[in-house]
Amino acid sequence: MDRVDLFRIFIRVVDCSSFTRAADTLGVPRSSVSAAIQDLEGRVGARLLHRTTRKVSPTQDGLAFYERCQRVIADVEDTENLFRQTAAQPSGRLRIDVPGRIGRLIIAPALPDFLDRYPEIDIDLGVTDRAVNLVEDSVDCVLRVGPLSDSGLIARSIGNLPLINVASPVYLARHGTPQTPDELGEHRAVNYASPSNGRVEDWEWVEHGALRAVSLHGRVTVNSAEAYIACCLAGLGLIQIPAYDVKRHLEAGELVEVMPGHRAEPMPMALLYPHRQHLSRRLQVFADWLEALLKCQLL
Repeated sequence: MDRVDLFRIFIRVVDCSSFTRAADTLGVPRSSVSAAIQDLEGRVGARLLHRTTRKVSPTQDGLAFYERCQRVIADVEDTENLFRQTAAQPSGRLRIDVPGRIGRLIIAPALPDFLDRYPEIDIDLGVTDRAVNLVEDSVDCVLRVGPLSDSGLIARSIGNLPLINVASPVYLARHGTPQTPDELGEHRAVNYASPSNGRVEDWEWVEHGALRAVSLHGRVTVNSAEAYIACCLAGLGLIQIPAYDVKRHLEAGELVEVMPGHRAEPMPMALLYPHRQHLSRRLQVFADWLEALLKCQLL
């Protein structure tokens, strides 16, 4: 068995967390999978997997080796397809992670289009607002909204996500409609606390090219976008929110934009990859499709 086959078997065992399930999906005996892993560990001189009666999981060395194997297999597949007609039809499985509401409202409804275009690609779509480690979580690509930390990952800028100020007609009928930030002291906000650090976000706006911020009084503080919007719909205060998030509420008249000339600074969006030089063909076409989708739907 050559090294590429060993790499493929190792990847499948990690993906399945089981020798038996990996063998079933590969159509080979379990003993062959076990022997292949033993051979591979002997070649690399390291223990790659933790084995228990219930589950198989990668060691720390195994996680690093898993990432390398994925990149090698991607390169092999791209090389094999270099001169084939099927090169226009990339194949394989992609693991993507995106923010919750973008995933549910924008990406998931549009996925049939991508899968129709690329029938040989399967998608594992993670929809979460938590930070994801691309290597440890075996993710090919993540979508990030907001400023990026210096993570050492490759970032592909997609654009800036517009934010708007909104309130419910019930709130505006009771408290009036603010026209400028100078009037915000007479109003309430639904405060948003960051799920990661608990810090309550200030109310922001751009004035003469400079970012301004103020802390607004609010009787309710939330830590999720769903609760943020729900409290605004209930008339509990003003909020600042990505425009796509409340599009249907604006169209239905359930929310109203206020102070359109005093919006917050747009939020940058970026796709993050572990390594540019090992970007597989299937990831390239998905990234291109996702960028076009988000620019059409969000920007």
